Amino acid sequence: MSRLIKLFLAIPLAALLAGCNAVVLAPAGDIAAQQRDLILIATVLMLLIIIPVLALVIIFARKYRQGNTGADYQPDWDHSTHLELVIWAAPLAIIICLGAVTWVGTHLLDPYRQLARIAPDRPVSADMTPLEVEVVALDWKWLFIYPQYNIASLNELVAPVDRPISFTLTSSSVMNSFYIPALAGQIYAMPGMQTRLHAVVNHPGSYKGFSANYSGHGFSGMHFEFRGVDDAGFDQWIADVRGADAQLDRKVYLELEKPTERVPVAHFAGVENGLYTAIVNMCVELDKMCMSEMMSIDARGGLGLAGVDNIAPALYGGGERNRSALGPQKTYVAALCSVDEAIAMTAKLPALSAPRPGLVTGAGLTPPSALQAPAAAAMSWLAGQTASLENSSAATAL
Repeated sequence: MSRLIKLFLAIPLAALLAGCNAVVLAPAGDIAAQQRDLILIATVLMLLIIIPVLALVIIFARKYRQGNTGADYQPDWDHSTHLELVIWAAPLAIIICLGAVTWVGTHLLDPYRQLARIAPDRPVSADMTPLEVEVVALDWKWLFIYPQYNIASLNELVAPVDRPISFTLTSSSVMNSFYIPALAGQIYAMPGMQTRLHAVVNHPGSYKGFSANYSGHGFSGMHFEFRGVDDAGFDQWIADVRGADAQLDRKVYLELEKPTERVPVAHFAGVENGLYTAIVNMCVELDKMCMSEMMSIDARGGLGLAGVDNIAPALYGGGERNRSALGPQKTYVAALCSVDEAIAMTAKLPALSAPRPGLVTGAGLTPPSALQAPAAAAMSWLAGQTASLENSSAATAL
């Protein structure tokens, strides 16, 4: 009777499991399908060891149980060459097969690798242009920029069927994981960095995309809809987005960057030139130096004396804790160009005074006047110390 009750209780559970969508095992893209095949091959290879071991556990437990007096009892047995060969050869063969499959899959399914095919027996033709999508993980939403069409969308991603997609991904604040199970494996998006992902969708439909890496309070609502459509449907969607009223510039992006939860889909009919590059380099604000400029300075060995006149007072901060050559106000590098060019480009930097006379001569090597007195005092002290050492040496010689 208890068995029948358990059976009846299992029926609703089976019905609930039947409603699950095993999208990982039934993907819509070729990359995800190859990843599924890799999972299945690895699982089968491991089951070749696991199933015999579990079966032998049951067989040995039954055969050599205490009540089986007819079992062969050999208390002095301690070695079998044939058994050792089986124990070591079978796992070794499985490991070799897994290693080969993993090595091939790691190279063929590298997210940075451009697609060589869009489906089995369907290579990418030379005249097929991939769809470029710039992905920005915001708090807590996804921004998609289409540079080829100069449009952008929020929490909605649309791509044509059987056309390669080239994703470039970054994040505005914290690390996130971009994941569309039906399309391809997950790839991380990190602030100040850019990652790549190549994929293709082969079947039209609507699929779920989300962040697979916890990123704060609004993480549970950080998902979006990915739709695979035919070429006509994609062209129509592009036309609809271009008909939107909003434009995506730096000011609008800085508003989008602020943490918000469960934001509805939004479209932008135009995108400011260079916005994604500024996002990656963390310099969307006009008064910030881009990371690429900073790394260029470091690659050249720093500013050195040639960069003394390329320093301007900052528009924020300062105080006694941030004293500099220009006084108590905090400073920053104006740009990798002349001061006049920097002022002309930003239209925000305060103009510097006329060239200051200094101790060091040469183009662009004049130090601030505030350093003249300390430098002169240091030179006088150094001269005195040198004379004192010379007199001491002379006295010692005598």
